[in-house]
Amino acid sequence: MRAAVVHQTGGSSILRYDEIPDPDIAPDQVLIEVKAAGIQGGEVIARSRSLPTSSFVLGGQAAGTIREIGSQVGGFKRGDRVVAVMPHGSNAELASVDAELVWEIPPSLSMEEAAAIPIEFATTHESLFEFGQLEEGQTVLVQAAASGVGIATVQLAKRAGATVFGTSSDSSRLERLSSLGLDFGINYATSDVAAEVRRRTHGRGVDLVVDLVGAATLASSLDVIANRGRVALVGDAGRSDTWPSLLQLGIKNATMGGVYLLNGLMTDRPRIRAVVESSLRQVAKGEVSAVLDSTFPLSEAAAAHARVESRSAFGRVLLIP
Repeated sequence: MRAAVVHQTGGSSILRYDEIPDPDIAPDQVLIEVKAAGIQGGEVIARSRSLPTSSFVLGGQAAGTIREIGSQVGGFKRGDRVVAVMPHGSNAELASVDAELVWEIPPSLSMEEAAAIPIEFATTHESLFEFGQLEEGQTVLVQAAASGVGIATVQLAKRAGATVFGTSSDSSRLERLSSLGLDFGINYATSDVAAEVRRRTHGRGVDLVVDLVGAATLASSLDVIANRGRVALVGDAGRSDTWPSLLQLGIKNATMGGVYLLNGLMTDRPRIRAVVESSLRQVAKGEVSAVLDSTFPLSEAAAAHARVESRSAFGRVLLIP
């Protein structure tokens, strides 16, 4: 099969479109013929920081059709349209996946839409409701609101009855987010995020911050949480080596929790499976949208990664084998 392979850490240009052996499948796995794979922020970080092997296929999510089924797998048949989450390997023509990390795609959804749902919406659910304890009438700040997870977070927070703040470095993307539920957009390139949030909340701050950037924005996230507020920290997309003091948490009797969906799928799988199934149904019914920025052929994975790193994308960037 063909795949986007990395042989060393580095920038997007290190991705190579190579011929590699087809993956084997274990008895509890299925083999998926990939039709669309979403590029997650964690893949960009892994590519630039550390790799488990010298020839590695990135990719944690893909939609496609089932080609082969392991001997211990029930409930699927060849040709089923599915979407799957995996530790790595989706940036290829074929991917072997644990059957428990595979979901059928509702008929009304395209492969491309499905490839932008499980990680995005389940991460959002964990951030807002499981760890964020969001309630109707509360206020939320989404750091990096125009990202794949950010757009899902804006939509679900608004559906929950929250007032939603969001940040981006591009005012046009903030305007697009307004149609998806964003109440107040803040361009962090031209405005002081903390000052603007305090102004809009009459000095109180927000009940919950969903921080999708990490160390680079955490100081402002801690600055704007209200007394007894919460911060849901989702990764370190900003890739800063300097982390701010957490003293604000103690001063405000506030709390902060980390959110990493793959860990949840390993340790709390039945609950997370149900969250993903619900998310697929929500998008299929048109209650929320899986927003796609652009698609690239798998052979142009380097350009797709560059698009993600440009911070100009609005929604999920996809690779199409």
